[in-house]
Amino acid sequence: MPKITFMGAGSTVFAKNVLGDSMLTPALEDATIALYDIDGQRLEESRQMLENLNRNLGGKAKIQAYLGVENRKDALRGASYVVNAIQVGLYEPCTVTDFEVPKKYGLRQTIADTLGIGGIFRALRTIPVMLDFARDMEEVCPDAWFLNYTNPMAMLTGAMLKATGVKTVGLCHSVQVCAKTLLEGLGLPYDESVQWKIAGINHQAWLLEISRDGQDLYPKIKERAAQRSDKHNDMVRYEIMKRFGYYVTESSEHNAEYMPYFIKSKYPELIERFNIPLDEYPRRCVNQIAKWASMRDEVLLKHDLTHERTQEYASRIMEAMETNRPFKFGGNVLNTGLIPNLPEGACVEVPCIADKSGVTPTYVGPLPIQCAAMNRTNINVQELTIQAALTGKKDYIYQAAMMDPHTAAELSIDDIVSLCDDLIQAHGDWLPKYH
Repeated sequence: MPKITFMGAGSTVFAKNVLGDSMLTPALEDATIALYDIDGQRLEESRQMLENLNRNLGGKAKIQAYLGVENRKDALRGASYVVNAIQVGLYEPCTVTDFEVPKKYGLRQTIADTLGIGGIFRALRTIPVMLDFARDMEEVCPDAWFLNYTNPMAMLTGAMLKATGVKTVGLCHSVQVCAKTLLEGLGLPYDESVQWKIAGINHQAWLLEISRDGQDLYPKIKERAAQRSDKHNDMVRYEIMKRFGYYVTESSEHNAEYMPYFIKSKYPELIERFNIPLDEYPRRCVNQIAKWASMRDEVLLKHDLTHERTQEYASRIMEAMETNRPFKFGGNVLNTGLIPNLPEGACVEVPCIADKSGVTPTYVGPLPIQCAAMNRTNINVQELTIQAALTGKKDYIYQAAMMDPHTAAELSIDDIVSLCDDLIQAHGDWLPKYH
């Protein structure tokens, strides 16, 4: 009987998806589920919801709730799997800070959770917390697998794999929906006969191959994309595909801020041309908070609350490890020659196989040279941010920001340093002290 510990269980809807999936999986249905959070109200809401759901699904799982840092070891003790979905600093104050301080320098963002100045500081306040988790895990559940869903994925997963002995894999939603999104957006059918290969880095992995019954679909895809003239939400990705030859996994609003080409104060017309939603993540946060307030009672009190298994990877990975029935997925792991033209030790996103032996990443081979080049511009930022977090040296923060494609395209070195100092001050105790 496995034990599944969910860190950040106050993410009630996501907890329902991952843990509801587990309750519907025969190999996991009788698991002990430990819910951990530092927010008592959010934790209790998730506990109530999952107890309700468990009853309706047969009541085989055992659900426990653990509040606060003082109970964290008990939540982790004896765990087989640890699912991480924390958000350090939440929307307020930290996400607001990530957006509003850069605006004073004319630096605009869309999501700010993966790269850019917002992604850097999100990592800097999150990595120390995850390293605390790792120290506890090494003591009380050294054999557990750590399934990380928290962004910035590459920075956090890379830090865990570089600095701890915890068995870690990063999981993202974008890989499994990439091909479907592309085809359906172009009016092309998607079904099980479609085969694809994706590899690169998180949120900038490349659809290297896509075919149906052995026929390459890229020529038709590129023809349809070139003909599309309507305003839509995938315009940045179409432009990347046009210029670099391959479609990229993550959404246009994300990718707009991973490169120096799209959000530029000197060219404000690009925002309209590529339909780029500035300040998109704060808008989503506000909407999600309002939505949860309106649906809370229904979810918590609904007597017939049920669940259908989602496409989230977590339960399928855990099932594969419990049953030894292999499951293939896109995972974030350290590059050990898997993609030879990306830096050794960088966090890469490649096809992986889960089974009783754990997670085995697969060899991809070299990426197209232009795709690897683009990935490296992002990896530079990720590696320097990890170094900043692990060493406490402020210079690495400055250097990460200087190497960031979007930040460097907009600001001078002096402004970048000043911006970093302002963000350090604004975040206050949410960050450790840097020297």
